Formats: sequence, structure tokens, C-alpha cells
Amino acid sequence: MTAPEEIEAWFAAAGEREDELRRVDALVTAAAPGIDRQLVGAGRGQMLGYGLMPYKPRSATVATPWPVVALAAQKRHLSLYVCAVVDGGYIAEARAARLGKVSCGKSCVRFSSLDRVDADELAALVRDALALTREGRNAYYAG
Repeated sequence: MTAPEEIEAWFAAAGEREDELRRVDALVTAAAPGIDRQLVGAGRGQMLGYGLMPYKPRSATVATPWPVVALAAQKRHLSLYVCAVVDGGYIAEARAARLGKVSCGKSCVRFSSLDRVDADELAALVRDALALTREGRNAYYAG
């Protein structure tokens, strides 16, 4: 479990991106009241993960905890990873056109400011990813 002061230090370490990260965090936590938040390793840094689930990549022999949703600050943008696959499709990628001025990869929504995003659609994406995981319909889930 990540201590609250560690999460606060993560926000503070983001420098000029801190306020924007906090805005996205508020959107995620409002969309999923009571969701757990954990710092998770990502490359050489950390992301703020929400809703840990067991995940087992093809190359692994055992499942490890991984967030359904994760938030990271990049050099030029923020990334919100939505790890949800249903019927072979990534739901973030499928909803990209509805999210506003974003760039999407399979599970990654990239944007420079939350002001450029349709916040209602982004909140719905978070809620739906978590609901699909709880229902056991998320192919990422290895539980």
C-alpha cells in the first residue's frame, strides 16, 4: 500500500504538471469513489495506479498486481492508461473519437491538458473499465 505522503511527493515531483495531474486524479477518483491508489513502477519512473487487478503477461508464469487505470506525466503530455480489453478490443482505443483532442494508443490516452478532453467521456471510460474488470469481462484481468 502506498502511503498518502508518497503520493503527495509524486505529485510535487511533477513540477509544472502537478496541477494538471491533480485535476485528472480528481476526475478518476470522482468517477470511481473509494478506488485504491498505488504508485507503480513504469520504466525508470512511477505512475499513479488505480484499481489493482491480477495481470499475467504472456511471458510471465504468475500474475502480478497491475492497475486498471494509471496516470503518468510525460515530457510533453499526460498519459492515462486504461487497461481494459473486451472482445479483443481495447476500450480506450475504441472510444478515442469521443474523448476530445487526444492521441490514443491501444490502452493509452494522451493529452496536454484536461481542458482538451471531454471530461464526461473520460470519466465514463474509467467507470466502464472498472465495471468490466469487476464483472470478469476484462481480458487483462487474470483473476
